Amino acid sequence: MQNSEQEYIIEPPPSSGNYSSSTNYSRTNSGSLFSSSPLFNQSQFDIVLRRQRAHKEGKPKFTAVPSRFLNLTNDFEFAGWGSISHLKLTPEDIGEGEAKQSFFQDQQVLGQFTASALAANDILGGIFYTLPSVIAVAGVYSPISLFVAGLTLFLWRPIMEEMASALPISGAPYTYLLNVSTKSVALLGAALLLLDFAATAIVSAATAASYLAGEVSLPFPIYIGTAFVFVLFTFVSLSGLRESARVATGVLAMHAVIMIMLIIASAIAWGRAGLAQLGSNWSLGQVGLSPTVIARQVFNGICIGMLGLTGFECAPAYTAKMKKNCYPKVLRNLHLSALVLNSGMMLLIVALLPLDVVESGDNILSLLAQRVAGRWLRIMVVVDAVVVLCAGVLTGILSACELFAELSYDRVIPHIFLPDCRRQAPPIVLIYASTGANLIVISQMFTMVWLSVMALFPVSLILLRFSRPRLPRGSQCSLLIVAGAVGVTITVAGGNIAIDPTIAGWFALYFSVLLVLFSMSQNKVTILRWIYWEYDQLPWLHRLHFTKGWGDGLIRLMRSMRRQEVCLLVKTDEINDLFNMILYVRHNEETACLKIVHFHNGDIPSEMEANAKILDEAFPEITVDLMLVEGKFDPKNLAALAHHLKIPRSLMFMSSPGPNFQYPVAELGTRIISI
Repeated sequence: MQNSEQEYIIEPPPSSGNYSSSTNYSRTNSGSLFSSSPLFNQSQFDIVLRRQRAHKEGKPKFTAVPSRFLNLTNDFEFAGWGSISHLKLTPEDIGEGEAKQSFFQDQQVLGQFTASALAANDILGGIFYTLPSVIAVAGVYSPISLFVAGLTLFLWRPIMEEMASALPISGAPYTYLLNVSTKSVALLGAALLLLDFAATAIVSAATAASYLAGEVSLPFPIYIGTAFVFVLFTFVSLSGLRESARVATGVLAMHAVIMIMLIIASAIAWGRAGLAQLGSNWSLGQVGLSPTVIARQVFNGICIGMLGLTGFECAPAYTAKMKKNCYPKVLRNLHLSALVLNSGMMLLIVALLPLDVVESGDNILSLLAQRVAGRWLRIMVVVDAVVVLCAGVLTGILSACELFAELSYDRVIPHIFLPDCRRQAPPIVLIYASTGANLIVISQMFTMVWLSVMALFPVSLILLRFSRPRLPRGSQCSLLIVAGAVGVTITVAGGNIAIDPTIAGWFALYFSVLLVLFSMSQNKVTILRWIYWEYDQLPWLHRLHFTKGWGDGLIRLMRSMRRQEVCLLVKTDEINDLFNMILYVRHNEETACLKIVHFHNGDIPSEMEANAKILDEAFPEITVDLMLVEGKFDPKNLAALAHHLKIPRSLMFMSSPGPNFQYPVAELGTRIISI
């Protein structure tokens, strides 16, 4: 063991010589070592300077920093010296870059109607499970509650439009948080999103099976029907987003036709019957109720009625696949159709069916169809319910596919989740199975999860304006709207918990489990270090035949995990900016290999090489390479560089582009990590 008071000196690379002979470390110009940032301070500067003097004076040198492990040398903590290289992209690299850019543009295939259809089947299909729940708590006031609930989306639309104009990337709001905050915060959003997409698929599949079981006698339990629907539409999703959107568009067209038929038939029946049933229901619904109780019923109906808006959050998950300027129209289509259909259909139900019949039945729309047109329309409504709810399963699966792909690109989960959705379905099925195939538990959790996901959009916008103010965006909403959305979320969430406190318990349980799993995946090397430390503290384990090789295996595993390189794309040689970007990598990525990349046309910043050498010494646990790439910084050359280095663009980080930057962030495919 080395003396803890020994001054450890990191030996400079043999090829670089003495840095201090060519670098003025007291600079205060554009290459300044000191700045207003407290992160790179005088003490850290002194450490680097002492190492240079020690090397010059011939003091004892160690190519490492002190190790905390008893049986490992100090070399274990030292990642190695970096290098400086120049690169000119080959025609093969550039050709590959052009191909990747063409592929990106070919992925933007969804127009406003096909893009709307994917989420619309979920949000409009929600009418089959939302109406019974709302009328159970709001009674005759259900149309009012649903209308007010639908109005709340006027707060979210401008927020979501501003976020998508600034960051038009798929996987939102996880990817929003990843670009405006830390990776740990983003994983919190990912856990909520996965729960939301899983609940979307499960509730849609289970409700479809239940709706069918309410009309015909099934030869198998409802959970078998749920599993069958889920498996079927998992394979439908394998056909790709374009084909899945076409299926969803066909289903939505059928749903719209049948709903229009039901509305017309109901309007005709209402005209013939007059206001007698509505008046009777209205009087019956107010018997013995004080104004306070009525207000509470309306409020409870609003809280439960938010369930009828689920699906609205799925549209940002595939924003990058939409054609230009389609996203605001998609949000408008989803919002207005849900507002009109939910509240309008509930009004027709209250006007035409006795209140006791409505409150005792689950398949309310099929009862309405029977009342206004007869058996033939009831059968059509039941078929429509099953088909459109199955399409809601497709929405949840495709949204989960986009999220899993983003998590895989960011090295949170293994790459086996990338090829197709079959590997992504088991986690969703596992959530359903863990409840004992209990639809009530999933439904109770659904509203809370959805509200939490919707809260991520205003939170992301606040973080965007604070930490990425220079990022170009096409629209900007008032902070009052942002505050209003947060306030509505808190109020409605509190209302749902007051209605049924067990909702909070189920939500906290599943959210905590997913968050722990994501955190473990994000901190694999840290966990292995702790395991090795425990192993290191028990000398007898090093002597046993079957355990003495564990240490070497853990070391090899840790080193292999830290070999994945990441890139910092930089424009200037400001050492303060470079230092803060490396700190981000150290805190958010488990890697010991980092490349600082600068694109140039012969105009290399004067202090770039000297500052790279300083930073290489300041972070001995990370190998800091400098790569000077000849060429223009654009999406094509960036894709070519990613091909040359075998580093995915999701692991290439850059500072926020300014308002005059000519390329959208989605086209670059990089992560924004600083202002």
